[in-house]
Amino acid sequence: MISFQVGTSDPQSQARTGKIATTHGLIETPIFMPVGTAGTVKAVQQRELTKDIGAQIILGNTYHLYMRPGIQIIELAGGLHKFMGWDHPILTDSGGYQVYSLAKSRKIKEEGVTFKSHIDGTSHNFTPEQVMDIQRSIGADIIMAFDECTPYPCDYHYAKESMGLTHRWLARCKHQFENTQPKYNHQQSLFGIVQGSVYPDLRRESAKAVLDMDLPGNAIGGLSVGEPVEMMYEMTSAICELLPRNKPRYLMGVGTPANLLECVALGIDMFDCVMPTRNARNGMIFTSEGIISIRNKKWENDFSAIDAQLGGYAGTQHTRAYLRHLIHSNEILGAQLSSLQNLTFYCWLMGEARNRIENGTFSTWKGLMVEKLMRRL
Repeated sequence: MISFQVGTSDPQSQARTGKIATTHGLIETPIFMPVGTAGTVKAVQQRELTKDIGAQIILGNTYHLYMRPGIQIIELAGGLHKFMGWDHPILTDSGGYQVYSLAKSRKIKEEGVTFKSHIDGTSHNFTPEQVMDIQRSIGADIIMAFDECTPYPCDYHYAKESMGLTHRWLARCKHQFENTQPKYNHQQSLFGIVQGSVYPDLRRESAKAVLDMDLPGNAIGGLSVGEPVEMMYEMTSAICELLPRNKPRYLMGVGTPANLLECVALGIDMFDCVMPTRNARNGMIFTSEGIISIRNKKWENDFSAIDAQLGGYAGTQHTRAYLRHLIHSNEILGAQLSSLQNLTFYCWLMGEARNRIENGTFSTWKGLMVEKLMRRL
């Protein structure tokens, strides 16, 4: 099981540093987890994740790994760590969000979910028990309970019914987890997920139900699904007030660099999002001075560094003009360098947040940085 130690707290906000100890290494929080959905962070090699980007933990996805390469292959390889050559912590999402995204081809019942593969249309079932068994086979250090992620907008009655189902599934997940053993030579930890859409009373009820399970960490799900950003902050703040100080808090699927800093200030410790790599492949570059749409002609003869603040980090030795040329030419290297820049920036941002919390300047720095991070260059 993981252990969590709270470090320094910011006196002007709820931001704090911490350390999560796992069998595969220590994770310093607040932390951003690059998303490696199918056992790979798109366009980035594993050695680059550690050597250049500074990633401490990555995220895999139960649904996608179950579909391809399949659990039998991962078991034969000795677990996902060995299969992908990554000797650092891994967190796996349970697949609940993917079930949410397959709304047109899935049926949700008390027992579990029936859905069709996005690959070949074949029919499959996920129950809370099966999802625990699959994540045992994958072997991630931190695994997530199976939940239903509600859409936005979502009416109150549906949100309440869905939340109740998520709580009952959580109890089944915990029972199955406690009655099975890790398949590889390291410990695994189960996190529960707070749901309740954008209704404060449901969120409070859900937080209490999840906390009653007394798991080593707690996550907030069902946000960043289309609701106004102010509503996301409101829900996150309300939930963080209820979640225990001595356990890590994970906000799932969030978000932009500004979102991360605002939610660090609300007390969040862990983040993941596909935005850095997905947007990179489309030519949106995140930097310490703001957002660059690298396809724009204005960068055609700009021979300055992509991000001078990150001098010496991956991708920054190249110029904006060169990166624009690669993206315009549909060169694979363009996607690689863009992804390296964005992931390096996200990890640098969280590292700088940790430093600022430690030296007592976080709140002032955050106010200045959020303004920068939201502007288009």
